[in-house]
Amino acid sequence: MARRKRRSRRGGSAGLIIATVCLAVLSLGIVGAYGWLRYKASGNIAVDQASLCPVDGPKAETAILLDVTDPIADTTALDLRNQFQKIVADVPIGGAIDIYALKEKEGELIQTFHGCNPGSGANVDEWTRNPRLAQARWEKGFQKPLADIAGKLTAGESGRLSPIMAAIQKINLEVFANAPGGIPKRLYIASDMIEHTAAFSNYRDGVSYQKYQNSPANDRFRTSLDGVTVKILAFQRPNMKFSMEDLANFWAQWIKNNNGDFGGFVRLEGIR
Repeated sequence: MARRKRRSRRGGSAGLIIATVCLAVLSLGIVGAYGWLRYKASGNIAVDQASLCPVDGPKAETAILLDVTDPIADTTALDLRNQFQKIVADVPIGGAIDIYALKEKEGELIQTFHGCNPGSGANVDEWTRNPRLAQARWEKGFQKPLADIAGKLTAGESGRLSPIMAAIQKINLEVFANAPGGIPKRLYIASDMIEHTAAFSNYRDGVSYQKYQNSPANDRFRTSLDGVTVKILAFQRPNMKFSMEDLANFWAQWIKNNNGDFGGFVRLEGIR
């Protein structure tokens, strides 16, 4: 009888140990799953409510400079609108976009938009967030304001000056210099790319890069575009004294000499 009692205790102890281990594993699984869901949720929710940007900084930075100091053709505007929509569509979730309009005064810009892509309802995990609310926030704070800007691209008034280099310098200091290190940085410039200031003018001085280097503009507008890819969307003007190819080469040299990465020169359709 004593031996049977000892076997019974051992069997009970083994069962208790197994049950305890199973309960511990189950608890760890529940805690782990809860933690994983909270992690996913925090990655989606932890944003600044005004800009919709992640509180720890954007995951990418895209800036657009719109030069509407002179009117553009309807065909050019349509091509630009299509390009604009592609740029916006390529902004990753958590990536910032800043849009500026060029003014006649050197370094004076109008910021028409600043915000991040918060992700639409299609990007939301239904276990952690409400897709309908996410879609509404995306439309109101990101998609609609950008669509409104795209619809006004034909607007423009003839200006006396076109300080493109000063604008790039200003955007670089305001946007890219303050961006977190190691993130993708892109600048798109929609313009006829004809620099025209007292310091240097393509109208007056042509597209000779040597003339630019010998001008006061070389020191005045220099800026460090380290890690920034610059792509140009160029409007064509009639009766230009130089070719679009020569103008593209001039700006490619300027970007490279300021430590930027030249992302291409796209000649938009239409002329005005």
